[in-house]
Amino acid sequence: MRRIVLIGSGNLAESLACAISKSHAELVQIFARNPRRGPEVARLAGTTWTDDPQRLATADIYLIAVSDRAVGEVAASLSIPETAIVAHTAGSVPIDAIPARFVRRAVFYPLQTFTAGRHVDFNEIPIFLETSTPDFRPELEAFARTLSCTVRYADSAQRAYIHLAGVFACNFANAMYAAGERILSKAGLPYPLIKPLIAETAAKACTATAPSTVQTGPAVRNDTATQARHEALLADDPALQTIYRTISRRIWETSKKI
Repeated sequence: MRRIVLIGSGNLAESLACAISKSHAELVQIFARNPRRGPEVARLAGTTWTDDPQRLATADIYLIAVSDRAVGEVAASLSIPETAIVAHTAGSVPIDAIPARFVRRAVFYPLQTFTAGRHVDFNEIPIFLETSTPDFRPELEAFARTLSCTVRYADSAQRAYIHLAGVFACNFANAMYAAGERILSKAGLPYPLIKPLIAETAAKACTATAPSTVQTGPAVRNDTATQARHEALLADDPALQTIYRTISRRIWETSKKI
């Protein structure tokens, strides 16, 4: 059984803590500076919490689940045993953000969006690993496989593309949902009206061999008359009008190549 210390108390830390608590690994401690969230995450995972670096527990693996810009600072500030694996969970941060004094540096990146209080099944989440040397890779992989059925190796360069793909597929897609909500509100209509459309769009993309094969709408048909009417409705929002025009052009250009 691997002993794990989880460093952080944000959305990802909460989901990781709950997943580890149900696995064959032992979550021995949450270390977090947030006096409200730290104890709450520890309670959800049934483990202990501390905000005192001098009381950091001894473990085999230290998972640093903090904001991207804080990874190096947090790792450097803690007295972690040199024999332990020290891994951060950030998709776009290179492995060398962890100070070189830690010989067993790693990345442990779950590709998913996380929200406090929302349950996700870690078994379905791809986890991407990178290690500073190959000698401890099997150990980290064994731990990862207690959480997920999909564990792959990806170096920092590959992971940058994975993270970028996630931004388009998740963050940007959600921003478009929000744009749809705002457009409906201009007509005095409620957001729930497009929820079935959002659900079916995501479901089709997940079951298709490629999302491009299930693309629909005026852009893929090159219906310029409808697009012109839509752009007119966006005349009071030039930024969104530009987004509409750019994405429509992208859909048409890529659909011609299918």
